[in-house]
Amino acid sequence: MNTKFLLALVFALQVSVSLSDVAAPSQELVDKYEAMKATFYKRLLNAYGKVHGAVSQTDQAQMARDFIESLKDKPELQAVVKVASGLGTEAAPIVDRARSSLLGLYEQYLRPQVGDGLSRAIDQIKLFLDQVMPAE
Repeated sequence: MNTKFLLALVFALQVSVSLSDVAAPSQELVDKYEAMKATFYKRLLNAYGKVHGAVSQTDQAQMARDFIESLKDKPELQAVVKVASGLGTEAAPIVDRARSSLLGLYEQYLRPQVGDGLSRAIDQIKLFLDQVMPAE
């Protein structure tokens, strides 16, 4: 039983060491990722603006605004917002390192096999999104 436990421990340590040696992604891949992320956020903001403009004139929108204004004064909500913003600040470096590691893993292992097909698929999706949810 102890031998099995020792082998499992050695295997777990070996896997954790091999995962920590992930190569950093190339600057070209990081730039491409950042450009796609920025475009996606622009699309979301544009869609939100259109929906907000269409809905903001209704009575329900006014009731929702009044409700949100009443929530802003509650100390419980302010505490939750402070905790959530603190967690977001603490988690940001961890998320950045995880994103960098995943991009490095993708570039090292997956990009040679699926990179061209994925790039073509993303270009097709962009064409569709430009019609349905434009970034500008």
